[in-house]
Amino acid sequence: MNIGRMNLAELHKKLIAAARTRRPADHVPYTFEKRIMARIMSQPAVDAWMVWSRGLWRAVAPCVMVMLLFVAWSIFTPAQPPARAAGNLSQDFENTMFAAVDQDNNSNQ
Repeated sequence: MNIGRMNLAELHKKLIAAARTRRPADHVPYTFEKRIMARIMSQPAVDAWMVWSRGLWRAVAPCVMVMLLFVAWSIFTPAQPPARAAGNLSQDFENTMFAAVDQDNNSNQ
């Protein structure tokens, strides 16, 4: 029988029926469940804020290093002379927006 083609619901029914036919074992150690519960309770609760703060503090050093690299890059990169004199921003925007219209008008003529 191929397990990939087996009906999982039917398998579940068979396993439950087989488990019900056997009695539970009596050889569980004395106070086993109490020892397990005591061990579970002795574990400290996970503090979500502590986990976040620890992660953020670990991220500080790489972030500062990246920032310092960018600062050094911006300081030590030679300044490029402007290609043209700074123009009027509104005029540059208008020229950019109407460039396609002007190109169509020139091609039609």
